[in-house]
Amino acid sequence: MIAYLTGGDPDPKAFLANCTALIEGGADIVEVGIPFSDPIADGPVIQASSMRALSQGTTPTGVLDLIGELSSQFPVPFVVLSYYNPILSMGLERFLKKARESGVDGIVVPDLPVEESDEFRNMALKHNVDNIYLAAPNTSRTRLRTILDKSKGFLYLVSLYGVTGPRDLLSPQALEAVKKVKSSARGKVPVSAGFGVSQPEHVSAIIRSGADGAIVGSALVNIVSQHLESPNEAPDHLKSTVAKLKASTRKC
Repeated sequence: MIAYLTGGDPDPKAFLANCTALIEGGADIVEVGIPFSDPIADGPVIQASSMRALSQGTTPTGVLDLIGELSSQFPVPFVVLSYYNPILSMGLERFLKKARESGVDGIVVPDLPVEESDEFRNMALKHNVDNIYLAAPNTSRTRLRTILDKSKGFLYLVSLYGVTGPRDLLSPQALEAVKKVKSSARGKVPVSAGFGVSQPEHVSAIIRSGADGAIVGSALVNIVSQHLESPNEAPDHLKSTVAKLKASTRKC
C-alpha cells in the first residue's frame, strides 16, 4: 500500500500530521510530491494541492526537510515524485545528495523519459536512491523491457490513459495492463499500479491481477482539501481511509 500526499500541503505542520496518519493507518510506503506549477500528469485534485503548497512558499528543499523529519521517526520507505524542472533548477547532484540525506529511498520523475534518463539514473545510483520509472497500458513490449531493465525499487504502472484522479470504477484495461506488465517483469522488479486507484475494491482488484502494490493519491489529497477549514480533523480521516485500503491488500 503506497500512499501519496503533496509536500507542504496545506502547510508544513498539517502535512507532517497528515503523513503521520498515513503511516499509522498502515501505509507501507509514503510517496511525497514536490509541488510544481505545471504538473502535467496530475488531475485537478493534485493540481490544486500543488497550488496551495506553492502559495505557502513550499520549495523542493523544504519538502526534503519535511521528509527528513518524518524519516527520522518512522522506519518506512519514502518516495519522492518530482517533475524534472525543479530537480534541474536545484542541480542533479545537490538534489539527490539532499534527498538521500533526508531519508528518500526512491524517486519518480513523470516527465523524464527512460531514453533521456541515463545521467539522472547514474547520479541516483551513486547516491543510493532508487530510480522508479513509469509504464503505461500502451507501452510497447520493447520499450517495457528497457524500462524494466533500468527500474530500481519498483515499476510505477500508470493503469489508465489520462491524468491522476479518483475514479468510481477501475477499467478492465487497467487490470489487463497489470497482468501484461507483471508477466513481462518476471520477478525482476516489483510492479505497483496507480492513477485512478481510490477505493478498497480497486486495491484488491489490482493486487488480485498480480500487482505487488497499489498507489493511492488523489483520494487522500481530496481528504486534505475537504478539511482546509478544520485541518486538525484530516489526520483521523486519512488514517481510517488508509487502514481500509491496507486491509484490502491483506484480503488478497
